[in-house]
Amino acid sequence: MNIGLIVVGDEILSGKRQDKHLSRFIEILSARGMSLSWAEYVGDDRERLTSALRRAFASGDLVISCGGIGATPDDHTRQAAAAALGRELALHAEARELIWQRVQQMAAERGEVADADHPDTLRRFEMGVFPAGAALIPNPYNKIPGFHVGTVYFVPGFPVMAHPMMEWVLDERHRDLHRACPGRELSMIVAGAMEATLTPLMERIEAEHPGVKVFSLPSVDHPQWGRHIELGVKAGPDLPTDRLDAAYAELKSGLSQFGASVGAELVR
Repeated sequence: MNIGLIVVGDEILSGKRQDKHLSRFIEILSARGMSLSWAEYVGDDRERLTSALRRAFASGDLVISCGGIGATPDDHTRQAAAAALGRELALHAEARELIWQRVQQMAAERGEVADADHPDTLRRFEMGVFPAGAALIPNPYNKIPGFHVGTVYFVPGFPVMAHPMMEWVLDERHRDLHRACPGRELSMIVAGAMEATLTPLMERIEAEHPGVKVFSLPSVDHPQWGRHIELGVKAGPDLPTDRLDAAYAELKSGLSQFGASVGAELVR
């Protein structure tokens, strides 16, 4: 199953806030032998967000969407999800109860008695209005839940809430996707060659070794290696080690025809 991440919010696109979800989600996945297939940033635009979510639902991928599930005018994710699914929005009974518990807790901390009919409380209940048929994602930080429909999951934009909820999704809903080994990567530091020149070699290695991906990461000002290309191969945990080793050996030997020099070699 491919895994995707959607990060929602004008504040990310404008630079007012720095995204903390992408790097952390990659770490969370890596700890479980998993990897991210794609990521997308979307502003607070309901039509654009609806299109992005429609693609996510249709993909069959495991997708986590961060942000925009509040109840203020600039929060559009819940409404966009419903529109993408062609479903009505409805107050989730269990979500309402969790929100009510949080409201009571906050009132008690102030020495007050909570009022279920107070306008502020009614606005908070809107955070439990989800597309019909949605299920909940528990929020260990303040009980205000996220939700999911199928394998598309919606969590808040706050990292302190979102990241434990990401872990819950992977551990409670998709443990079958965990891998003891996330795969291997073999690479070398190559100097004296250009990517365009090496492309036919890279294409041939991929064609002759199914399941192996060839990658190149050029750098022009690396503090240690200067101008170079990190050239290598990688594969998932299901590919036998000897097949990846053979592809790497062939890639390395193929460099000789280009007069390139090989420096450090890396294993990940």
